Amino acid sequence: MNKTIQLQDLGNKDYKETWEYQEELFKGIVDLKIRNRREELELPTPNYFLFVEHPHVYTLGKSGDLSNLLLSEKQLEAKGATFYKINRGGDITYHGPGQIVGYPILDLENFFTDIHKYLRFLEQAIILTLKEYGLESGRSEGETGVWLGVGTPFARKICAMGVRASRWVTMHGFALNVNADLGYFDNIIPCGIRGKAVTSLQVELGVEKVNEEEVKEKILKHFKDLFNAKFQF
Repeated sequence: MNKTIQLQDLGNKDYKETWEYQEELFKGIVDLKIRNRREELELPTPNYFLFVEHPHVYTLGKSGDLSNLLLSEKQLEAKGATFYKINRGGDITYHGPGQIVGYPILDLENFFTDIHKYLRFLEQAIILTLKEYGLESGRSEGETGVWLGVGTPFARKICAMGVRASRWVTMHGFALNVNADLGYFDNIIPCGIRGKAVTSLQVELGVEKVNEEEVKEKILKHFKDLFNAKFQF
């Protein structure tokens, strides 16, 4: 089992280009697994972890409701945003500058074969990261992602998650609001959940700007420990 994960920081990159790149890496792992089975080989499958920041974009998961996007095509254009219907789970979300997006493209057979556990580990990596900033966060029953103020009238989402998996290979991932412009969430019903707010690390800490590279380092540390993995830079 190959527990090494190749880390790539793509910087600021168009959503569609990044999605196509994810698909390419995903297909490479799946094709290798099929070949291993067909030819009775034991070639190790690679794992990847992509960090990226996207220009303003809204994405709708395969089970999502288009009515949760509250903008017309012209309004999207006026806001400098794009929209894509994509093949992950979950409903609608926003990506943009000041948000840390992580796409783990893993062969879970290198780690464990349990999608539920995989999602809980993704959430836990973020929960532990936020704890380092003095923030207590957690899960909201029946709602994937990471929340603050769970069980109170002031519940607010700080990290959205949506994944796709096939043959135990994952793609898509999480989006943590660090210094994001939260005004863009006003144009959607985030994740299809009405009546709950969205927040960011910057807002919760009451600071001018959070060091995003520092946040990434913390996420990787907790991800590595949870998955018993090592990163290759």
